[in-house]
Amino acid sequence: MSDIEEIRRRRMAELQQQAAAQAQQQPSDAQAQEQMRRELEAQKKQALMRILTPEARSRLANLRLTKPEFVDQIELQLIQLAQMGRVQSKITDQQLKELLRKLSGQKRDINITWK
Repeated sequence: MSDIEEIRRRRMAELQQQAAAQAQQQPSDAQAQEQMRRELEAQKKQALMRILTPEARSRLANLRLTKPEFVDQIELQLIQLAQMGRVQSKITDQQLKELLRKLSGQKRDINITWK
């Protein structure tokens, strides 16, 4: 019986060491992912500073408060256009308004009929 108990005790110690090692590994993975996310955000911010005027960036920041997913899509599209060379000068606030109007105009109309 003591041999079985000794084996169980050793196995339990091994499992505890593995659990402790995993617990230490997970925060470093999370930290690495967080660092990568920060770097990508910084690169995105730099690209938008080259593409947009300060007024246009301000408009996107305000719009992000209500429609964050929509703004993310717009920003990615603008960065892609700039990378392809289709943006020759900085996009002004007026140009951004037109772009937003065109893209948000694709909404569905909902009609309710009363009987």
